[in-house]
Amino acid sequence: MGIMDFIKGELLEIIEFMDDSRDTLSWRFPDEDKAIKNGAQLIVRESQAAQFVYLGQYGDCFGPGKHTLVTDNIPVLTRLQGWKYGFESPFKADVYFVTTRLFTGNKWGTANPIMMRDKDFGVVRLRAFGTFDFRITDAPIFLKEVAGTDHHFRLDEFADTMRSRIISVFSDALASCGVPALDVASRYTELGDALLPLINPQVSAKYGIELTSFLVENVSVPPEVEAAIDKRSSMSVVGNLNDYVKFQMAESMTKGGDGGAAAMPAQMAMGFGLAQEMVKQMQQPAGSPPPLPGGAPAAAAAPVAALDLLNPAQAAELLGVTEADILASLEAGDLKGKKIGSAYRITRTAIDTFLAD
Repeated sequence: MGIMDFIKGELLEIIEFMDDSRDTLSWRFPDEDKAIKNGAQLIVRESQAAQFVYLGQYGDCFGPGKHTLVTDNIPVLTRLQGWKYGFESPFKADVYFVTTRLFTGNKWGTANPIMMRDKDFGVVRLRAFGTFDFRITDAPIFLKEVAGTDHHFRLDEFADTMRSRIISVFSDALASCGVPALDVASRYTELGDALLPLINPQVSAKYGIELTSFLVENVSVPPEVEAAIDKRSSMSVVGNLNDYVKFQMAESMTKGGDGGAAAMPAQMAMGFGLAQEMVKQMQQPAGSPPPLPGGAPAAAAAPVAALDLLNPAQAAELLGVTEADILASLEAGDLKGKKIGSAYRITRTAIDTFLAD
């Protein structure tokens, strides 16, 4: 072997990366301590970028194509190397191939709850997870901030490195967008679309990547927030509360509770009987002893059919609804009643009119 063959064997003439994997983000060309000759061929394939690094400084970056390394197309390296009269002799530099294609279906998730301020609930703790798609857009920033000097940087290493960073950016974006917790837990698609313009400027400037999609697949909120969401959903289904109360009353009149229609007369008689006893006690002179248990029925008492004054509890029992429903209808003015002191009294006529509306 002659001296020229020996020198030729110590120089790099073709620099390329044949990528047959689907998880490589960056790969450093193994120069084996060889120098790059003047006029060497650099082959960059589609979805690749080749970044030259000289003594820790980032030089020229080449896109897809076949490039001949001469003075004219490596101006940054020429300046870094200090070649006064151009690139004439072999030189040494690291060459990193960076994959620029789209990487899809990458998972993200919060290891710990995110604290966010909400206008409805104050400070709320949220857990969330989902997926995102990304591509590398700035090779020097990506190599410097993410991959470092790793000779073969893969997708699983990226996930470990970036998971906490993505969550940090997500937390900042969620806090700044002001989306209520009730919407965060129910409008996943809209939330991802709203957060993407807030997340991208940060990850592009810090890490040299761009997120093409950011999907929120699940958000778990504290139990009290879940209860509030359930209540809001129930109210949306019920609609107008007073109409719902009327519907319940009509249903109870039709079905008669657990005993069917045959039980309604007994329920009505019980309600009228309780009201009758109240009227008797109200009419009894002060200081007189209460009637003895088991005494003879008062023959002079008004018949059940003639009794026309009930309190909310009796009206509720009569109609098969809750006392709260009756009070709500009274407060809204849908059910007419007379307030005596702090208590309501409702006539049978008012109940019949209410049900007829």
